[in-house]
Amino acid sequence: KVRKGITVDKCTILEGMFGVYLSKAEDCRVTNNTIISSANSEANSGNGVHCWTSRNVLISDNRIIGHRDGVYLEFMRHGTVLNNYCERNLRYGLHFMFSDSCSYRKNTFTRNGAGVAVMYTKYVQMIDNTFLHNWGPSTYGLLLKDITDSHIKGNRFEQNSIAVYTEGANRILFEDNAFVKNGYAMRMLGNCDLNTVRNNTFSGNTFDVTTNSRESSNHFSKNYWSDYDGYDLNKDGFGDVPYHPVRLYSYLIEQMPSSVILMHSAFVDILDMTERIIPTVTPELLVDRSPRMKPLHQ
Repeated sequence: KVRKGITVDKCTILEGMFGVYLSKAEDCRVTNNTIISSANSEANSGNGVHCWTSRNVLISDNRIIGHRDGVYLEFMRHGTVLNNYCERNLRYGLHFMFSDSCSYRKNTFTRNGAGVAVMYTKYVQMIDNTFLHNWGPSTYGLLLKDITDSHIKGNRFEQNSIAVYTEGANRILFEDNAFVKNGYAMRMLGNCDLNTVRNNTFSGNTFDVTTNSRESSNHFSKNYWSDYDGYDLNKDGFGDVPYHPVRLYSYLIEQMPSSVILMHSAFVDILDMTERIIPTVTPELLVDRSPRMKPLHQ
């Protein structure tokens, strides 16, 4: 039976397995709650806010700490996740699958076990969120798997192992995002097609963009790259020399992980410089032909 019009507001929920659990709910609100637990294993813990097979649910202004997933959504339609703070959850700060036409805005996800995961979904809006300090060998700021026709705008990705990891992601617009001091800013696998990456800031990342394919149908334009050393003779704010963001060294690490010990060495600098001048391994089509000279974000 569908439950409609229920509100959970201004509650404090401590040490529960599940904080708030919604199943077959419509037009419900989960707002202004503090939901804190001390989960220490995924098998014996639940989610802060769990929503299954529901429509038109608002999850807003909650503080969710220490669960398996902070917010978990499955088979949701037309949901809104707004202005929540999710920290130190064992797996994901936000985890949603098969949840089309949903909006995620102004949330903060920090120090979660594996960041945020978006899977098997279309028509997603992820706008003005902060992904911060999600570190670990299999940790992402944002994981996008089999996502189509979505919009990733105005987000800040700072100090994550991998800021954005895309696999089977198609027709996504990434714009006006800041990628700052991440290990990998963007890992885009070869099965990602027709994505647009424009007007973003890539600053101080170890690797700005990596891929496992020499072919690319993705379009990069008008981004700022802190590693770009070109010139702007006509003073229009854009470099006159195209920028290839994929480094040869990133390919080397993929094939030989032990080569990470060469990072920041003169050998690697020469290797990457040679590849930029005469590209032979990195994808020629993955190029920003109008790189910005100044960052859009601090």
